[in-house]
Amino acid sequence: MSKPTGTDTQPPAPHAADSHDLIRVHGARENNLRDVSIEIPKRRLTVFTGVSGSGKSSLVFDTIAAESQRLINETYSAFVQGFMPTLARPEVDVLDGLTTAIAVDQQRMGSDPRSTVGTATDANAMLRILFSRLGEPHIGPPGAYAFNVPSVRASGAMTVERGAKKAEKVTYSRTGGMCPRCEGRGSVSELDLSRLYDDSLSLHEGALTIPGYKTGGWNYRMYTESGLVDPDKPIRAYTKRELHDFLHREPTRLKIAGINMTYEGLVPRIQKSMLAKDREAMQPHIREFVDRAVTFTTCPDCEGTRLTEGARASKIERVSIADACAMEIRDLAEWVRGLAEPSVAPLLTALRQTLDSFVEIGLGYLSLDRPAGTLSGGEAQRVKMIRHLGSSLTDVTYVFDEPTSGLHPHDIQRMNELLLRLRDKGNTVLVVEHKPELIAIADHVVDLGPGAGTEGGTVCFEGSLAGLRGSDTVTGRHLDDRVAVKETVREPGGALEIRGATANNLRKVDVDIPLGVLTVVTGVAGSGKSSLVHGSLPGQAGAEGLVSIDQSPIRGSRRSNPATYTGLLEPIRKAFAKANGVKPALFSANSEGACPNCNGAGVVYTDLAMMAGVASTCEECEGKRYQASVLEYHLGGRDISEVLAMSVARAEEFFGSGEAHTPAAHRILERLADVGLGYLTLGQPLTTLSGGERQRLKLATHMAEKGGVYVLDEPTTGLHLADVEQLLGLLDRLVDSGKSVIVVEHHQAVMAHADWIIDLGPGAGHDGGKIVFEGTPADLVAARSTLTGEHLAEYVGG
Repeated sequence: MSKPTGTDTQPPAPHAADSHDLIRVHGARENNLRDVSIEIPKRRLTVFTGVSGSGKSSLVFDTIAAESQRLINETYSAFVQGFMPTLARPEVDVLDGLTTAIAVDQQRMGSDPRSTVGTATDANAMLRILFSRLGEPHIGPPGAYAFNVPSVRASGAMTVERGAKKAEKVTYSRTGGMCPRCEGRGSVSELDLSRLYDDSLSLHEGALTIPGYKTGGWNYRMYTESGLVDPDKPIRAYTKRELHDFLHREPTRLKIAGINMTYEGLVPRIQKSMLAKDREAMQPHIREFVDRAVTFTTCPDCEGTRLTEGARASKIERVSIADACAMEIRDLAEWVRGLAEPSVAPLLTALRQTLDSFVEIGLGYLSLDRPAGTLSGGEAQRVKMIRHLGSSLTDVTYVFDEPTSGLHPHDIQRMNELLLRLRDKGNTVLVVEHKPELIAIADHVVDLGPGAGTEGGTVCFEGSLAGLRGSDTVTGRHLDDRVAVKETVREPGGALEIRGATANNLRKVDVDIPLGVLTVVTGVAGSGKSSLVHGSLPGQAGAEGLVSIDQSPIRGSRRSNPATYTGLLEPIRKAFAKANGVKPALFSANSEGACPNCNGAGVVYTDLAMMAGVASTCEECEGKRYQASVLEYHLGGRDISEVLAMSVARAEEFFGSGEAHTPAAHRILERLADVGLGYLTLGQPLTTLSGGERQRLKLATHMAEKGGVYVLDEPTTGLHLADVEQLLGLLDRLVDSGKSVIVVEHHQAVMAHADWIIDLGPGAGHDGGKIVFEGTPADLVAARSTLTGEHLAEYVGG
């Protein structure tokens, strides 16, 4: 046998296609990034760390993921692009080696009243098909089991213009599953008419007491000038006909004030304009009115299931689709596994996979009929992950925003396994994260900083976890930080008594929440923490003055900024007006002082039809948002645009003394600095803030309220390890000032720092809802009797 020649032993030359194993970013300048250039390995798990506001999301979401999405959109025809959101090209010189990016962020899911966990995934659609095939009695196609589909019946004549024209009588009907009484919402609302108007007054005397219905406004004139009622007569003196026209008249075209308008009775008008919206999506003053004027009760016709009687009567093995959607998903998965029907075998397989994905990702305690708007940011992100877990796609870039948010330490290991599984299928996984447990599994770490805002935006470290630990970056220094369990705890000064709490999965819980101390309520996701704190406390703490700071998103446009959101701009405008002897409205970029060219936006948006729109700095005001004449007025040597360009820390100094001394503004700025937002500029658009920054902005705003009991829902969300220490200091200051602070939290540092811990569990959903521990952190560590106790003991090295 001949020996192989020398040429045969040479390894084959690498294929040109195999050289593209990096995502290259050069000159990224989005938001606060300062010409960032970086190379990210493909098919690896890369974690991006850094203090809150250092530029992590700007690099990962606003640059890499945004450009990938924009390039994919450009592959469609111009016609199709006209129906898609237009995406501007990120501020970056070179982006090379991109793959299809799937961004799984923490944006809360749609808060439409008819949006549920089942409709947000494919689970409901598959269940409807299953019941339309196997349900007995058979009532119709899948739409007959859908609470979003109303039943429709129509008849009339139809003429087809072809050959000899002939009119035919046509009847049409469609069976839908929507309960006609509650229109698929599961609850009905009843209006307290005495909250809508004062019947002792006439319309001209200002009888209406509804927000937005001011005397002289269009909403008001529709009734005073309709000609259907006498606007000078007290409402209690209306005839039966007048009262019906005023309150309940169907939409009618009328000429009002010389304009053709649609007149509608007050009750249906309020129901459409206010009650059809989700309560959480309302502006605070509207929500306050709705809470006073409306009582929401479970729909008596469908008993809250949202479905028609026919849809509820059709069953598979004595289970209706309403019963199936009300089950915990892990129980539903077992029920589906027990069905064996060859005619729908592929459907059952797909449904089982989807339901098993819920269980695998730690959401088996949810039910499909859970309203999507009630999910936390972390739960919403995991629900979005479900459709990707079983995907056959590879070489995809998955982008995650703090996937451990809302997860108990016990659940983080499961999340780590899922991320590694996505990577091992040949995908690039990019994760923005603060938790050391997730940073520990990274193949590659990118640390941004060194600070936040204008002090961040540079790459401080790139490499392995060991390299990060040895580096002198903020993250490297704090990676192994541990908060010790308190040796001495504060003594409570009373208690809030909760008795027989049964909200959601709580099982007649009796608990005393101590006052005057820092109390942490903990437990695995779905154990009943939020149900106990947000569902049971408000009724008990009314006398104490409850201030609740939850995870609902801040609502605001690109014109909103920290100064407008916190009310800081009001005293600043008044100070400028007083110093210059002019009107305060001149110093509002949304009012009289706005630059006429950009209407106070600072940028001009150019719509390029099917191409991405372009936002360019306004040439007239140079991005300052104000008319040139307004900028001639000064306070302490600064004009209004220069003040809005200041950081919180600089502004605190500016308004604290000297000519610009403004106590009202200084107090708000002190609170912003207290929550660690000293680096934010006053005029920075809210849309550019990270999730952690928004939560702390809400905290700073609520700190002004005169409450005695503060309830915080996971305040460490989006906080860097270095910032947690500052948060603990803030909580201590609140308690020391005489407040009672109750925190729903998973972070071990907050648990260790608590005076009192209430642990719920032992599991999630129907396996939770019980108090499994009450006592001090030291007792919990010593006992190690619960999952929380085990992880806290491990954290403090006990």
